[in-house]
Amino acid sequence: MERIQAAIAKARASRNTSASGVSRRPDPVDTPSSWEALPRHAPDRALMGRMRLVGGASETNKDDFAAFDVLRTRVLKLMRTNGWKRLGITSPTAGCGKSTMALNLGFSMTRREAVSAILIEADLRRPSLATKIGLKQPQDVSKVLHGDADLAANACLLNDRFAISTSDGPRHNSSDLLQSPRCGAALDRIEQIYAPTLMLFDTPPLQVGDDTIGFLQHVDCVILVAAAEHTTIKEIDASEREIAAHANVLGVVLNKCNFPEEKHGYSYYS
Repeated sequence: MERIQAAIAKARASRNTSASGVSRRPDPVDTPSSWEALPRHAPDRALMGRMRLVGGASETNKDDFAAFDVLRTRVLKLMRTNGWKRLGITSPTAGCGKSTMALNLGFSMTRREAVSAILIEADLRRPSLATKIGLKQPQDVSKVLHGDADLAANACLLNDRFAISTSDGPRHNSSDLLQSPRCGAALDRIEQIYAPTLMLFDTPPLQVGDDTIGFLQHVDCVILVAAAEHTTIKEIDASEREIAAHANVLGVVLNKCNFPEEKHGYSYYS
């Protein structure tokens, strides 16, 4: 048994070392000092369970976060290959679970040591992120996007490398705000000050207005979230074409599958 353990340790060391002897393991991301000014918020675990949020591997069944980790790895690979840093998350219609998807993807991204992420609530007509994480502290991301307030006053850290900026209520004239040059300038400023690995945007459903269509000029790529037994093929096709006219379609995620196939999951290794 000792020889087997020694062989495993040697193989791991070999994988993490290049031919020159230099470690290939990525260093933990060095977040700028600006992150230290962001207040922290620790979501209640019971609430996260009710909201179907996967906050950390140590507190969650591995089968619950495995799918998000697979999605994370594919998304990071595609974005790094193409030099993309801004990811929009939308859906054809309401009720597909895009906001939950955005939060879970953010948590999964920042379980990687070399990744930091900022999630911006761009669904200003029906904001929901603050409710999902139990945030009582008022935040007004619209002021940040308009350039009237700093992110530090309207954001918080959910972990060391995952920041979120929400809205504590609906905002008027959201379409004009999201399409304005001031919004683009504000996002550029956030990137310059906080230097996240990537920025995530929870955007409104495509078919409820023009907010998302106007906002797509500010993102590099988009994930379209569809709901099983709810979203139609026609809605998916129309949404993909609409996104492709303004940004890159990163992929379509089928959500709310009540009858997943029985395949090998993490329990296979038990």
